[in-house]
Amino acid sequence: MKIPETPFTIANWAELPAAVYPGETGQAEWREINVGDLRIRQVDYSPDYVADHWCDRGHVLYVLSGELVVELKDGRSFTLLPGTSFHVSDYGDAPHRACSRQGAQVFIVD
Repeated sequence: MKIPETPFTIANWAELPAAVYPGETGQAEWREINVGDLRIRQVDYSPDYVADHWCDRGHVLYVLSGELVVELKDGRSFTLLPGTSFHVSDYGDAPHRACSRQGAQVFIVD
């Protein structure tokens, strides 16, 4: 990942509009900034959220609050609590998806 040329920018995430994406169950609300091919997001997962797809995109994801379970298509599963993160490259390791029983807020750069 390379950050494209951009001026110094401050984001007030509470002021950005949220887009709602339904999962298999629950929903995710994304607040997003795009700079060239770089996407920066704050995502709020509702309780009982399960993503509706497996993702092969690379991410850096940091859990701000709640509990997030990252399932890998090969059967592995990882529970992330506030203060933990994961990173994976595009098409790296195994496709993954997010799930949350209690809800979670995360910060993602991809």
